[in-house]
Amino acid sequence: MTRFADDFDFIIQPGWKGSGADHWQSHWQQRLQAIRVENSNWEQPDLESWLQGLEQALSQARRPAIVIAHSLGCITVAHYARRHPERIAAALLVAPADVERPFVPRELQPFAPLPRQPLPFVSRVVASDNDPFCKPARAARLAGYWQSPLTWLPQAGHINVASGHTQWEEGLALLPPLLERARAQRQAAA
Repeated sequence: MTRFADDFDFIIQPGWKGSGADHWQSHWQQRLQAIRVENSNWEQPDLESWLQGLEQALSQARRPAIVIAHSLGCITVAHYARRHPERIAAALLVAPADVERPFVPRELQPFAPLPRQPLPFVSRVVASDNDPFCKPARAARLAGYWQSPLTWLPQAGHINVASGHTQWEEGLALLPPLLERARAQRQAAA
């Protein structure tokens, strides 16, 4: 992937209902030998327990951590960053869920309000122009709040199995530039 991949550990942060065996996150977990966040209940998400799950996964990392999050997992990462900005080296935030949208499922409401502070680490938001769980204007606004560069995937739905994203090899191409930016930021801070 990149010569900098050995400098980091990867953390997979699934979204609501988890990421099944066919989901690109599960494929990436194997390919990257990533640590997967484990939560006690993927169906009834609780912000505090999800933050603890992310904390537990990060505590297993031996090197600076790159978090690869999907959907509600992106919102979890943004909440976590407010409490522990030093624990994450970089984050790839794919298809963030808009937990403030009208008619949001009751299960997701405790994750609102959306964190609006700039993320204290290197990040990239990846969004689709037809994601049913986050309209394009909201995805752009989230990227702006978080000061994250934004990559658009045209007509990619929620960037999950239902939209045809299983192996998602094209997505892996987003990691090397993120790793290079994370490495440069760490060197500048040293």
